[in-house]
Amino acid sequence: MSARIAAIDFGTNTARLLIVDVAGPGDFEHVCLEREIVRMGGGFSREQGLSREAQERGMGCLARFGSLIREHGVSRIRAVATSAVRDAVNGAEFVARVRRETGISLEIIDGTAEGRLTLAGVLAGLDRHHDELLLFDVGGGSTEYTVARGGEARFIRSLPLGVVRLTEGKVMPGAMQEKIRRELALLGREMESAGCRMGPGVPLIGTAGTATTLAAISMGMGDYDYRKVNNAVVSRKKIREIYEQLLPLSPQERLTVPGLEKGREDLIIAGTLITLQTMEMFGADALKVSDYGLLEGLVVAGDLPVR
Repeated sequence: MSARIAAIDFGTNTARLLIVDVAGPGDFEHVCLEREIVRMGGGFSREQGLSREAQERGMGCLARFGSLIREHGVSRIRAVATSAVRDAVNGAEFVARVRRETGISLEIIDGTAEGRLTLAGVLAGLDRHHDELLLFDVGGGSTEYTVARGGEARFIRSLPLGVVRLTEGKVMPGAMQEKIRRELALLGREMESAGCRMGPGVPLIGTAGTATTLAAISMGMGDYDYRKVNNAVVSRKKIREIYEQLLPLSPQERLTVPGLEKGREDLIIAGTLITLQTMEMFGADALKVSDYGLLEGLVVAGDLPVR
């Protein structure tokens, strides 16, 4: 007998809701998929945490998600919050307000849990098995890097590289590149110390908004179709071409480029730089894109409490 569950990935830039019917382990059917750019990291400060405007955007989105959950007769909810909420001094206060006003219990997870859940979701959607892979998840406030062997995470690091964090903190591409370079150099040393050496032919897989947007742009996709994006392969050369196409345009002008979703027009530069420098660091000429990620991981992984 199938169970209808809902999963919520409440991120620093994007909030997503997935409602599925689960027939068995790893076997689920989509019922409803919604996403909204809430930009919870917008106006974030170390002293104040989540801005008032960001909290109102988040509450409005979660109230809408709550209505959809009730409409679809969901029996269980798995909901997590990531970088912006976990780093905010008022994060716990926001979580309490969400539960009080919407009935949704957000669980704040750390970067390691985020990496493990994302890996589980990505593996559920891959078109082939890889003995070894390197996965990276560019978010609004952080980027997680996961080395997997035999379907198990062997190394996970969460870096303070997020598209909202970089865009609002660095502004100019040169400053962004220097920040990315420093963080990736540290990642490389940590991987070396952990004995994680990437051999030739190990696939680099990207998930979340930057990777899927680059795939959509590369295909000139006017209406986003996750089925075409999932498992798409984009060359480093093509990503460089996209970057050079977008960089001189104003944020408003970038919205005329097919595949670029409104709300990402200022953030795509930072995300593309993270992607290019990651590919260069690991010698990857191509990026395999996964539309599956943390959201699907919440469905297929059974190690988080279900409320």
